[in-house]
Amino acid sequence: MGRNGQKRGDAPGADVRELAYTPAVGAPAGVEVLELAGLYERARRHGNDPYVPARPAFHQLIGARGRPVRMWVDFVEQELRPGSWLWIRPGQVQRFGSDLAAADGVIVLFQPGFLPPATVSAAHMDPPYEQRPLSPRGADAEAVALALDHLRHEYGAMASLPLEAHTEVLRALLSVLLVRLAAVREPAPDATTVSPTFRRFHAAVERDHAVTRRVEDYAAALGYSPRTLTRAALAATGRTAKQYVDDRVLLEAKRLLWHSGLPAREVAARLGFADASDFTKFFRLRAGETPGAFRAGPAR
Repeated sequence: MGRNGQKRGDAPGADVRELAYTPAVGAPAGVEVLELAGLYERARRHGNDPYVPARPAFHQLIGARGRPVRMWVDFVEQELRPGSWLWIRPGQVQRFGSDLAAADGVIVLFQPGFLPPATVSAAHMDPPYEQRPLSPRGADAEAVALALDHLRHEYGAMASLPLEAHTEVLRALLSVLLVRLAAVREPAPDATTVSPTFRRFHAAVERDHAVTRRVEDYAAALGYSPRTLTRAALAATGRTAKQYVDDRVLLEAKRLLWHSGLPAREVAARLGFADASDFTKFFRLRAGETPGAFRAGPAR
């Protein structure tokens, strides 16, 4: 197998599909609760192939039940064992394994901005994001199961309440599920680690990483000193501000190289490099190989 689960020899040139949130007819705005196996038919109805890379613009919370669920998220293979959960964030590139139609699990889709600020804080939804599956045990697993059951029940009982009231019930129940899942992270998250400074820096890097890689530019735009940004980044991620910016550029470079047919020089231009040789030097220093070698993809 190669990167993103492709077999060696598969062309990595198909552009990543950008998936907007398309609610089901009659569903409340902002959230849906589906059987994971039903996602395959839903994707096909919308003209999408769930087995090719996609970049959704919405959150996906996936829970496995009777059998493992296999998928890839930003070049990392994830296997969700029964009882485990994975949270995929908007903008991450994903691909499901070949057995989605027979998957045994649940998926909760919700839009950015659907949850209240109190939940965002209590569920530790701020970056840096948890990339590993979460596996509740004992009382935690029971609490997560109860929260999911209540959310699924209310999602299926839309006619029992006015739409606005029903949406608020779902918002509250999704909040419970996410806070319960956040409680099983190891080590336990420290809410004080992610400062407002880092949140602003993260948002700026997400927006402008193809415009500038200079910490000084981010500091000037945000009204901080470069040293302040580095302290905030180190506290939140263990990486300096410069390393954090470069990590984000490298991730986007890998996404474009592996998932698009763009030549390396065009990837370089998209990411703000003056020429392809500068991009090659940047990539080789941080990835340990050239862009061409990465795209060729050794068997894994």
